[in-house]
Amino acid sequence: MPEIGEQIAALPLRWDDKGQVKVLMVTSRDTGRWVMPKGWEMDGHKPWAAAEIEALEEAGAKGFISSEALGTYRYPKIMKDGRVVPCVVRVYPMVVSKLLRDWKERKQRKRKWFTPKAAAKRVVEPELAELLMLLHKKPRKQPAVKHLMKHTA
Repeated sequence: MPEIGEQIAALPLRWDDKGQVKVLMVTSRDTGRWVMPKGWEMDGHKPWAAAEIEALEEAGAKGFISSEALGTYRYPKIMKDGRVVPCVVRVYPMVVSKLLRDWKERKQRKRKWFTPKAAAKRVVEPELAELLMLLHKKPRKQPAVKHLMKHTA
């Protein structure tokens, strides 16, 4: 049985002046493609708290993260030694309250706000694109987002 990596990701969100939801994407360090802030679970941290740390380190985003995942997606993680590890990523929505001008990985990544539909077109993982399209259709109806809105309202 091959090992399966478990990762966590933050999906930073905000609503613009027209009430449209936007998602914050970052470029990956190796390929430069658009991804979400993600990483491995961290000892001593709840999964969503680890996702919140990734959002801060990779995107300079601070805010309120849901303890409920929006969903999961799978992708093949290429390790430094060339091995490919199948990973399952749990995605936690996060309402961004502040974007820092200076953050840990600022020189290694770009960040940009997209509509969920535009973000879905830019990611290579089909299941992640599906999650983003759920936000495009009915963002406030997603249980994890609804849960989040209760705590940020």
